[in-house]
Amino acid sequence: MIRSELKSALLEGNSTLNAKDVDAIVSVFFDEIIDRLSKGGRVELRGFGTFTTRPQQARTGRNPKTGVSVEVEAFRRPLFRAGRDLQILLNAASSSPLKR
Repeated sequence: MIRSELKSALLEGNSTLNAKDVDAIVSVFFDEIIDRLSKGGRVELRGFGTFTTRPQQARTGRNPKTGVSVEVEAFRRPLFRAGRDLQILLNAASSSPLKR
């Protein structure tokens, strides 16, 4: 699902909202998640999951096209961990058990 599909679904499910309101709601929702993560925080949506960041150390990488070594600076990687309720729903929806 992309942002425009999410907006359409919200409009269909809420006849009292107009497109401008839905656009503002979706924008604020994502902006708040991004803002909290950029400050090193976490966002927990109970039953859905948790968004956090994980630090990645600086390292020497390699340009796959040229083979030249490149220094990659340290950065924070976004991380999502599905909540228990979401995992249960996803596993119940699958017809075959997960292979481990």
